[in-house]
Amino acid sequence: MESLESPALHAAVLAAGPSSRFGSPKPLVRLGGTPIVFQAAARAAAIAGHSVTIVLGANAREIAPALRQSAAAVVVNRDWEEGLASSIRTAVRSAPPRCDGLLLTLCDQVAVTADDLRRLYVAWRRHPILVVAALHGGAPGLPAIFPRWAFSDLLELRGDRDPRLLLRRSADRLVRVPMSNAAVDLDTPEDLLLVESGAREPTPP
Repeated sequence: MESLESPALHAAVLAAGPSSRFGSPKPLVRLGGTPIVFQAAARAAAIAGHSVTIVLGANAREIAPALRQSAAAVVVNRDWEEGLASSIRTAVRSAPPRCDGLLLTLCDQVAVTADDLRRLYVAWRRHPILVVAALHGGAPGLPAIFPRWAFSDLLELRGDRDPRLLLRRSADRLVRVPMSNAAVDLDTPEDLLLVESGAREPTPP
């Protein structure tokens, strides 16, 4: 049980992309019989409780019903065509004013587990003024937890850029948590086949 003095965390699952390479809305892809957007919301809730937001954009009308049984809030990024940065800005603006940190995670990082996110959270609780990011592919990236001082930097992101440049700039205020699972995502139907077959099941860190 968390102490009353634990820093408050809000989580945002980014699921606003058009899934152009996949050919159909990725958040509705079912793994184990459940849409991956619902699974992502459940993983985030395991860390942040009810303080979870799902950022939708393209295909929001089709995707939102899959979250009816989720306690997560849903917000729509109407600038989703700009790219990932617009969803990050939406997530920051939707975060509760009293939260101390924001967990950003991608809906299509389907191999990331609640335990992976918990390791990020534990590292952040130890160093709540630092950014804590998953290390995969040789560089830090999402999922990551950003303390409040980094929110203004996140709001300056533009285009289809993820926060990797920001993470590189913050190297002296960054904790890296090895997470090979975060390298697995769904970009194409072929990726889905590999995930379903277990061919892209990463070695546990």
